[in-house]
This record gives sequence, C-alpha cells and structure tokens, in this order.
Amino acid sequence: MERTTLRNIVKRITSADEFKPLLALIALYLSSAVISSYFLSVYNQKILLLQATPLVLLALGETMIILMGSIDLSPGSTMALAGLIAALSSNYYGLDIRLSVLIGLLIGALVGLINGLAVTVAKIPSFVATLATMVGARGIVLLITGGESIYGLRGYEWLTDERFFVANMVWIMVVFVIVTYVLLKYTSLGLKIYAIGGNEEATRYSGINVDRVKIVTFTLAGLYYSVAGIMMDARLQAAYPWTGYGSELDAIASSVLGGIQLSGGIGSPIGSFIGAYILTLIANIMVLLGLNPYLQWVVKGFVLGAAAIALSRGLRYVK
Repeated sequence: MERTTLRNIVKRITSADEFKPLLALIALYLSSAVISSYFLSVYNQKILLLQATPLVLLALGETMIILMGSIDLSPGSTMALAGLIAALSSNYYGLDIRLSVLIGLLIGALVGLINGLAVTVAKIPSFVATLATMVGARGIVLLITGGESIYGLRGYEWLTDERFFVANMVWIMVVFVIVTYVLLKYTSLGLKIYAIGGNEEATRYSGINVDRVKIVTFTLAGLYYSVAGIMMDARLQAAYPWTGYGSELDAIASSVLGGIQLSGGIGSPIGSFIGAYILTLIANIMVLLGLNPYLQWVVKGFVLGAAAIALSRGLRYVK
C-alpha cells in the first residue's frame, strides 16, 4: 500500500508540467557552480535575480498568449514604450512617481488592447498583428527620443531597494508568478484561456465569448510588459530607446523552455518562470567565464533553436 502511494506521488511529480524545466535548471545551476567559483557568491545571485525579473514578467505575459494558441511579438517594444512614457512623465513633466508608473502601466495595457482588437475585430492573425505593433511601438519610442536615452531617473529607487536581502522588484515578480498561476489554474478566465488553446471552435460552440477572452488576455499581457519596462527603468536608472530589443524572442523561448506548447492549451506559468531563469543563468555564466560577447549570441541562438525545435509542430496551429 505504501509502495503504491509512493509510486503515485513520484508519478505525479514527474508528470507535472514544471518537472522537466526544473530538472534542467537544477542541472544547469549545479554545473555553473562547478564551472565558476564566483557563481554562488551572494552578489552574483542578487544580480542574477535582478536580470531575470523583467524577463520573467515578459515570459508570463507571453505565456498567457501562447496558451490561447496565439503569439505575441510586441513584448520588447511595449516594455520600451511603457518605460519611456513613465520616465518622461516623472522626469520631464514632474508628475508624482506613482502617477507616472500608473501612466506607464496604462500605456502597456493600451498596446495589449490594440493587439486584442486587431486579432478579434479586424481578424488579423496574431503573428501579423503583433508584428505591426512591435514595429510601430518601437518607432514611436525612437520618434519621441530621437534615439537618445533619458538619464537620471528619480523615484524608481524603491524598486531596487532591498527588503529581506532581495530587491523589491524581485518580490513583485514573485507575486506576479503566484498571481498568474492562480489566475490560469483556478479562475474562470484561466480555464477559458486553456480551453481556447485546446480547441477554439469547440470553445465557441460551448457558448464562451472567445473574442472577449482574447481581448482581456492581450490587454493583461500588455500590462505585464509595462511592469517589465518600469523595472528596467529602475534597474538602469535610465530609459533607453532600444530597451527590450529582441526580448520578444527571449519571452517566447522562456515559455517554450518552460514547457508551454506553441499549439496552446498545455503548460504552466511556473515553467515560464523557470525558462526565463534558465536563459538568464546561461548569459550570466558566460559573462563570468569572460566569453566573447558575440559567442554569447551564438549560444543564445542555439538555445532558441532548440526551444523552437522542441515544439515546432505547434507552429502550424498558431492563430
């Protein structure tokens, strides 16, 4: 009886969506500790967490979109635009930091709303719709800044200040991971997202307003991207026009590495968190080893390629 119970527990653990990504993270973490004696230092671990935090937010937003069987190419541009508007609001127009952050969040949500309306009302495939948003949002950022960065941001220090030895933005990221998990696994919206990714037509026939769910989900994802943008403002103490450039691929790769299937309907946000941490950890250990920066791009390319191959069949179903 006890053996059967233990066997069932082991089977449940190993069949969980997060098991394989977690196993990969542990193996990579231990390998990094052996390769570099500096890897386990407290300072490096804090840097690792700070570097991973914005990507985790992007990955969580992307995960919700992919779970619907769609794709979003706008995370990087959205985070740049939201971070820029928040920085302009506080630095150039002298608005209170709380109001500036709120404006930045609303900008991200607005971009997400535009994506949702383009996909549902205009019936544009999500790949094309969000590609247009990616290019357009980046263009707006460059037009506003003229390609110049905004330095000396004030009021964002609270995000990098530490509480219990960890930066506040890291704790915020943890809250977002937990909230996203609960949202997707235990709420009506989450169940509908999984249902749409599993079989959109069947979901429509069951009486669910699929278009409304998509609009809400894209808007929510845009909000997540804007949080990442404000976190980048705090980390860099500046708003760069090229912030988040290429991050859409990192967000997709993090999701796929975390076990999210591109066909939709399968995966866990915890896996996306792990995937984002894996990508950040790879970059971190290469820096510690002093590898050529260009080689880092090559290694990252291999990781992205492996992630794409893992679930390439799902690409046929992206809507």
